[in-house]
Amino acid sequence: MSPTLVRQHLSPTGPASRVDRSARARDWSEIQERMLVPLYEAVYERLEVGPRTRLLGLGCGSGLALLMAASRGAAVTGVEPAAPERLALARQRLLPDPPGGQVRGDTRLVDGSPEDAADATTPAYSLVTAFEPIGCLAGDSAGLGALLAAATPLAAHGAPVVLVGWGPPERCATSAVLRVARKPTDPPRGDVSWRPALRDDLEEVAQRAGLTLDGSGRVACPFGYADVTSAVRGLLSTGLFDAAIAATDSAQVDKELTEALHPYRRRDRTVWMPNVFRYLIARVP
Repeated sequence: MSPTLVRQHLSPTGPASRVDRSARARDWSEIQERMLVPLYEAVYERLEVGPRTRLLGLGCGSGLALLMAASRGAAVTGVEPAAPERLALARQRLLPDPPGGQVRGDTRLVDGSPEDAADATTPAYSLVTAFEPIGCLAGDSAGLGALLAAATPLAAHGAPVVLVGWGPPERCATSAVLRVARKPTDPPRGDVSWRPALRDDLEEVAQRAGLTLDGSGRVACPFGYADVTSAVRGLLSTGLFDAAIAATDSAQVDKELTEALHPYRRRDRTVWMPNVFRYLIARVP
């Protein structure tokens, strides 16, 4: 299974010459990743993540969600098949050299597919998370489905699987800004391009993966930035705009992003965009 197929919805898609992936990974880690902390906290609280939890994080990125679970005593394994620059930052956070005492529990980070996260001696995982929100890119649900197909056989019977999606566009201020990610092709020709989130995105993915639905929730995750420059860097770090950059150029996308952010600037020059994200809890049969 190729990394591109496994994480179509997560990986940057622009040509390497157009995107400095190391800089984007740092911006993700330093600016953007923290925006979803309320979501991570809500899920971990609801599922009582703690010392008895064996967590498999799909598309773990630079590892903030794993770090939060490890701080609760969970044994965490992160899989990152298509963003090695982010994974390198996760290693710095979770596997310090020399090892420090701030990370509790067993910790493992895997540069590869979910199948690489287990062998015959590895106990079954009691929780699987896919915290990268779907519902903004054409084809992102297919990429998540491929991840789940590889991951669910590694989980225990009845283990919860957490999927995350963007909330309704009318409750996500960032949706208006994400329209800049639409490629200037009409219609998109099958590659990764922005689309509005749909109500049943998460349920459809879970049902195709053969999972049993077991509840959902919504969490407010406002995007707040020190200024417009920080906001542009943070949003670009998501990879959602790489197709637009490939079709035009980075200067044009920067300009359009700056203009789209104007309604969300406050008098102190900070940028504030209220958003709601939705999570779905499904169960491994």
